[in-house]
Amino acid sequence: MKYSRGVTLIEMMTVVGIVAILGVIAVGSYRSYGLRTNRVDGTATLLRIQVAEEKFFLQNNTYTTDLADPPPNGLGIGNTSSGGYYTLAVAPGSTGAIATSYQATATATGTQVNDKAACQVFTIDDQGQRSPADSTSCWK
Repeated sequence: MKYSRGVTLIEMMTVVGIVAILGVIAVGSYRSYGLRTNRVDGTATLLRIQVAEEKFFLQNNTYTTDLADPPPNGLGIGNTSSGGYYTLAVAPGSTGAIATSYQATATATGTQVNDKAACQVFTIDDQGQRSPADSTSCWK
């Protein structure tokens, strides 16, 4: 009796099943990696705001909540991060007066809201205090 060469249907379906499982794992890992890398958009923009606020304070002896207007009236950064993943805001800080303190906030928008809950809102203030805490690894 002559034996046929080739792949049986069961062998083919086994290979397709294994490839599908690996694909699901890879897509999930890639998606979480993408969300993690998009955090840099928010944190880097907050650091830009911090530098711009200190420069504004040196020139005007007060901080500002105006992100959109170009200097000398504002910071010239805009109300969204450069990648568009975060909405930005500045409010008075710990003293309650914008003249002496500020707190800048970056809030996740769009697809970035699928990031883990602890990493959806970033803040930094005039003292350099950041949240969420470094233990969450959100700023890394």
